[in-house]
Amino acid sequence: MNRLFGSVRSRATLGATLVVAVALVTAGFAVVLALRSNLTAEAGTRAERSARAVAFDLAARTAYEDLTGLDGDDGPVQILDEDGGLVAASEDLERISGTATDEVKPRPAPPAPGDDDDDSDDSGDSGDSDDFDDPDDSDRAEDSGGSGEDLAPGEIAGETTFGNGSATIDGDTEDYRFAAVDVQTHDRGRLTVYAGAPLAAEHSAVDTAQTAMLIGLPLLLGVVAGVTWMVTGRALRPVEGIRREMAAITASEDLARRVPEPGTHDEIARLARTTNETLTALEASVERQRRFVADASHELRSPIASLRTQLEVAAAHPELLDLDGAVEDTVRLQHLAADLLLLARLDAGERPADSLVDLAALAREETAGRSGVVVRTEPAQVTGSRGQLGRLLTNLLDNARRHARETVTVTVRREGAWAVLGVADDGEGVPEADRERIFERFVRLDAARSRDDGGAGLGLAIARDVAVRHGGTLTAGAAPTGGALFELRLPLVEEG
Repeated sequence: MNRLFGSVRSRATLGATLVVAVALVTAGFAVVLALRSNLTAEAGTRAERSARAVAFDLAARTAYEDLTGLDGDDGPVQILDEDGGLVAASEDLERISGTATDEVKPRPAPPAPGDDDDDSDDSGDSGDSDDFDDPDDSDRAEDSGGSGEDLAPGEIAGETTFGNGSATIDGDTEDYRFAAVDVQTHDRGRLTVYAGAPLAAEHSAVDTAQTAMLIGLPLLLGVVAGVTWMVTGRALRPVEGIRREMAAITASEDLARRVPEPGTHDEIARLARTTNETLTALEASVERQRRFVADASHELRSPIASLRTQLEVAAAHPELLDLDGAVEDTVRLQHLAADLLLLARLDAGERPADSLVDLAALAREETAGRSGVVVRTEPAQVTGSRGQLGRLLTNLLDNARRHARETVTVTVRREGAWAVLGVADDGEGVPEADRERIFERFVRLDAARSRDDGGAGLGLAIARDVAVRHGGTLTAGAAPTGGALFELRLPLVEEG
């Protein structure tokens, strides 16, 4: 199961199909219920119309045999007296249920009071009797399905009660919606008229709707699943292309390759662009590391070779040992190793310590004992590593001292939300085209200068990395005296 739904495409198809299925089933039930309710209400309206038509004729003193509603054309009709007994019913009514009585033949009319038993032929002509005239018997009217309203002679109750049942007329059995209406007659008492309207249309419509849903729902779900499968497959095709290309890049280790970028402007296109940007940054980083290793090896080879030569000469001819040169090479080798170690720690993302550092005090401390240095400061506190910031300032001072004719000027000032430390010299300055390149590792602008005097070309690179790690910037510009001006900007911490 996990393998079957292990892809985004299959999970998206399953999720969309389930959501549509739940929505369609819910909507289908709602449609069927609404259809059934509406058709049942319509049948009830027809039944009520028939019942009130018969009740109107009864209120108008129409005899039972003259009632047009008893012909059975509009549905089954029963007329009950206050006792719940059947006094009239539709022609050809064979069986009925769902009303107050299941009788289908009216009971015989009792003889009129004062008549002899032998005169029954004269007393039963109309089918009416004073026994039906009991308007005060409301309890029995309620028992027979009536409304229980107090009615005047000739008045029809406004309330109608409904119920469902079945009836058999002339051999045909159907379900019906029955309506019961009370009427107070002038000569036959309170009567209840039951009239039914067939529910065949309701059953047919509901069955048709259910059949259509049972057939259409699976087909529609199949269409939804197929469309979702194709759409997601088309949408995810660029992702698969990106994955294949990334796998090929990983296998070949060729960081110059790039993943294909679709021509759309959607999330996948942005993913491809971001992936290519990441590959570009990774390629630059790897190339930078390769150059760094090559340059470091080259820089290390010179002092090591010089030191080895001096030791070999000293071993063969002790009197020719250049002890001062050997010490200088060893010190230079030590400084270079320390610079490389610091760069490695900075590249690894080492975060500076979160402590307060007074740039003014740091500037005075680092310039103490240096000749030709002018210091002008004002209090400015920043957060970071005092050791790393001190190394930054030392590198700037060493660089300025190598290029200055006479004076190096160090300033510390506050400028808005920034603390600004400047180191300026009165030398030849840095050409504008080279003011960013000098911060690259192992870059020397004074190519004619010897390695011993010019350094390894790591001082400014280390200073720039330290500034960036402290959330600041280090830039090169022109000093008022015509030389180079290096400005360090760090976020200022307000004194508490």
